[in-house]
Amino acid sequence: MDVTQSIVEAWQAMSLIELIGVLTGVAGVWLAARQNVWTWPMSLVSVAMYVLVFYDARLYADMGLNAFYFVTSMYGWYIWLYGGKNNTERKVSHVRKKEMLTLLGLGAVFTLGLGYFLDNYTDADLSYTDSATTAISLIGYWMMAKKQLENWVVWLVVDVLYVGVYAYKELYLTSFLYFVFLILCVVGYLDWKKALQERERNGELVGV
Repeated sequence: MDVTQSIVEAWQAMSLIELIGVLTGVAGVWLAARQNVWTWPMSLVSVAMYVLVFYDARLYADMGLNAFYFVTSMYGWYIWLYGGKNNTERKVSHVRKKEMLTLLGLGAVFTLGLGYFLDNYTDADLSYTDSATTAISLIGYWMMAKKQLENWVVWLVVDVLYVGVYAYKELYLTSFLYFVFLILCVVGYLDWKKALQERERNGELVGV
């Protein structure tokens, strides 16, 4: 089978729901990279679509992850608008080392616990891989909601894993989506780092 035929068949296999999830997902991450608060309503649409996509693909951890994203998107929307000093717009900051270590520890426990449950009590595919990407994504999304620069590094790691997982599951458009996300992670990191450096030059407090 040549590359062109593979692409055509993959496109034909895409559902309308997945396509909507892809398009709104790309738009949402691009807006996040540009620190545009409209990333959150766009994300609400995308994650709602992916709850349905992942249920059909039997990736239950990812389905639950997107349900969490839906709630966290509403939280992030509020925090970006009113989470700064005196209920003003939230500014980019660093994650504190203690918080990062806590998040990593919780992520490891979550991965082992969820992986064991999915492997022994469901028909889920790639139980531990799915659980690990879920845990890392939870960390990244939480950090993004708090507008912490290092969220982009977390997303870079998980997006590499997702490209492979979704290609294996024949969710080709979604796999391509996460490849695009890899590029947007770099854009987002550079843009947020520039904003943070400007805060530091102005003597503003960071790490909040």
